[in-house]
Amino acid sequence: MCPKDSVIDDAFAAALYGDGDEGLDTGASLLAAAPGADAELRRRGEEYLRRAWRGGWQPADVVRLVRRDLAEPHVRLAAELILAETRGYAHLPPRWAHQLADLDPGSEPARPRDRFSYATTHLQLYRLLLRLPPIEPVGPPPGETVPGPVEGEPRALTRIRALLAKAEATGYPEEAEALTAKAQELMARHSLDEALLAARTHAKDVPGACRVGVDAPYETAKAILLDSVAAANRCRAVWNEAFGFSTVVGFESDLEAVELLYTSLLVQGTAAMTKAEAGQRAAGRKRTKTFRQTFLLAYAHRIGARLARAGEHAVREAAEAAEAAEGSGGSAASLLPVLAARDVAVTDRTERMFPETTTTRVRGATDGEGWAHGTAAADRAHVAPRDRGPALP
Repeated sequence: MCPKDSVIDDAFAAALYGDGDEGLDTGASLLAAAPGADAELRRRGEEYLRRAWRGGWQPADVVRLVRRDLAEPHVRLAAELILAETRGYAHLPPRWAHQLADLDPGSEPARPRDRFSYATTHLQLYRLLLRLPPIEPVGPPPGETVPGPVEGEPRALTRIRALLAKAEATGYPEEAEALTAKAQELMARHSLDEALLAARTHAKDVPGACRVGVDAPYETAKAILLDSVAAANRCRAVWNEAFGFSTVVGFESDLEAVELLYTSLLVQGTAAMTKAEAGQRAAGRKRTKTFRQTFLLAYAHRIGARLARAGEHAVREAAEAAEAAEGSGGSAASLLPVLAARDVAVTDRTERMFPETTTTRVRGATDGEGWAHGTAAADRAHVAPRDRGPALP
């Protein structure tokens, strides 16, 4: 065994398997006195990342958890290690390219002021990585990916993205309402087109899954909002409260729509909440936390019904259009069975991934003004109450 390996092993034995600071300090002291072990220290970090990938984790999941539980130097270090480790693969799983593009380790490597701090940052990060439990995979780990055809983004999604960006940017509620409504209409039509195309060509299209971050504060309201968006787009969402994300299960075109619309609605809702809260403070109210919580719950509550109605309207329109189309050959009659079959497939995949789920009771909707303002904001976003909270694994 090389001396550097011995130092690493002794430091890790002291620091990574206990909860207190004493072992962490001991391990950091050993590493601080052995600068020749730095390369092996980084290599061990990449090894922990490979273990995380095999356990179902993805880059965005790891960074989200590091940001929540540690500090900014740990986030930069995690980004450096992830980017270095993933360069070794010829092909990466779907969605990883976007996740890696969002990582920002900074222009310079993460180097704290002294070697003890440098070592401590590594050991604190590695302790977190070592304790990551296996989770439900939403795709293959790197190294097991077969490259597919490279295709551009469907035109419908490009239009949807542009509409939602305009809705987020406008200062006029009526314009935001119209833009968001148009985006949801396009999403529904795109989903129906994809479903019919897959049925007609007998494509072996199966549901997939992705993870969407659900960050504090007010994460229950955010999870309900995501649940509503997922349901309206023929997907299912299961919230993992402990790790700050929901797993969304559905067909690929629907998953992309859910990510886009949820992000946009959260931006619009947060902006509306901030504006309404400022008005409340100007009027002399100080219960801002209760106001925000109730606002977002009402917003999510109202959004669900509006999106569900939009989806039902799109299905009716598509069926009527198929019925009226010359030579449709019974396309309208085949639409509902196709959608029903896809719903069954999504439900089956969700139940196989999460054989045991529960529901969570929603608390905190106690501010009348917050509820009224949140409902009004949802109406302006043009996007019913849900009888339960989001599913929990």
